[in-house]
Amino acid sequence: MPFKQDLQEALRLGLAQGPVQAISACQLQAPEIAEALSLDGMSLGRTSHRLRNPATASPEWVRPVLEDYVASSSDRASRIVVLPNKRLGYVEPILLQPVCLTCHGDVLAPDIESRINELYPEDRAVGFRVGDLRGVFWIEFPAEE
Repeated sequence: MPFKQDLQEALRLGLAQGPVQAISACQLQAPEIAEALSLDGMSLGRTSHRLRNPATASPEWVRPVLEDYVASSSDRASRIVVLPNKRLGYVEPILLQPVCLTCHGDVLAPDIESRINELYPEDRAVGFRVGDLRGVFWIEFPAEE
């Protein structure tokens, strides 16, 4: 999925400059990447059950899938959802990787915690462990006829 790949690359480049810069890459570049890839009736994004950025709240159709993922750690397969108006949705879980602990773990470095609190005063995206469900990538697109 290009969104996932482009976001990982932005984070990799941000991390090369330091974790505080990676926060900015995530904050600024993720929405730009999503917007640039939302073409031809397709829209996409990422969301979570524990949001950092309220602007990434899930579309209504994603919520039940996200709730299922939260409720059952044994079923984390990607899903296709049939939507109204001849549209489809795709949802793919995001599982926390070791590098993600820098900004989403139990203990954050003071400079990282300070930057996150500055940008996201209502942050709920910490306290995760490797392998935890961090959220989902989602895509909504026209069904082929």
